Amino acid sequence: MTSADVVSQGIVLKERSGSQVNRTAQDESKSKSGCVQLSGLTKEYGGIRAVDDVSLEIAAGEFVTVLGPSGSGKTTVLMMIAGLAEPSAGAIAIGGRDITHLRPQHRNLGVVFQSYALFPHLTVTENIAFPLRMRRKNESDICRKVREILDLVRLPDLAQRVPGELSGGQQQRVALARALVFDPPVLLLDEPLSALDKKLRENMQFELRELHRNLGVTIINVTHDQSEALVMSDRVIIMRDGRIVQSGSPSELYEHPKSSFVADFLGTSNFVKGEVQKSRDSDESSLVTVGGLRCRVPQADQGLKGQARLMIRPERIVLNAVPTATQEHFVGRIAEIAYTGDLIRYRVALNDQDVIEVTLQNKPGHLPQGCIGSEVTVGWSLEDVHIFVESTTQ
Repeated sequence: MTSADVVSQGIVLKERSGSQVNRTAQDESKSKSGCVQLSGLTKEYGGIRAVDDVSLEIAAGEFVTVLGPSGSGKTTVLMMIAGLAEPSAGAIAIGGRDITHLRPQHRNLGVVFQSYALFPHLTVTENIAFPLRMRRKNESDICRKVREILDLVRLPDLAQRVPGELSGGQQQRVALARALVFDPPVLLLDEPLSALDKKLRENMQFELRELHRNLGVTIINVTHDQSEALVMSDRVIIMRDGRIVQSGSPSELYEHPKSSFVADFLGTSNFVKGEVQKSRDSDESSLVTVGGLRCRVPQADQGLKGQARLMIRPERIVLNAVPTATQEHFVGRIAEIAYTGDLIRYRVALNDQDVIEVTLQNKPGHLPQGCIGSEVTVGWSLEDVHIFVESTTQ
């Protein structure tokens, strides 16, 4: 090998090393660009705070769903991030850059609205290409990117159709493709599945989750649909009256709600009202209901006092339970039976005041147990019980 060859090889190695460093730097830059930070975000309308001092950090590549009832402020938060509503106070940063007062077109965010907002006179290809043309990309790059995104959303055969010739699910995919084609660091979704029927909506939940895994884009989704939030999200933010009341993974929120509001809003819950009282025979506490039931309180809640609500999920209640040291055990009568296909739901009256719901999986060969009016026993483990003192949860 000549000295020239050595020098030449060194230059090539240096170039390769430099390109690897550049790619690493680009990857790191892209990762950081997807970070979202809200600081003291507030929005007032006529003196009423629709969003009240919301602070939140979202990691790059995270799929976050903001969940809450109508009027909770979730959509207003999304509109402020998108630049479609001006904050009354606070700041918004994406990738460390303050965008609080930037116009929407300068934020470089992908947005999918509930109505999809497709151009009815343009083909699928033209709809998807629109953001690239607005950014003055050359035609060869536009054609390549559109082909890639059509393959990603599985619509290559529909490229020349117009929106009116597409189903709801196909229109939703086109809207997603248009929002993603220019590689935004953050994708905002405003109830994008609400216009779809139940079965299609459930299918699209998994498709969106898969799309997120493939692209790694940061997604902020707003919905009032509990199952949608649980299925798709890495983290769920629950809002009420303009404030965040709890944030965590879907399993964390479902299994460990911090308030009766969160427990009631996320999933189905049984609530039994009563007063926490000390037992006459021991130091243990029980919740005594208006109907006269005495329900044991978990060890972690022994120090609670006063009016409270006991919560237990319907799927954690055992029908025709056998008494054990770790389980509650009550006798009641079946008030209603509802067959829903995958589940059989029972409403069991433990007395005139206390009625609870029990759900059982519909397994092969399983038939509804008992009939309306028949006597049954129900039981639950103390570890599945949550106690919420009313004065701190209302």
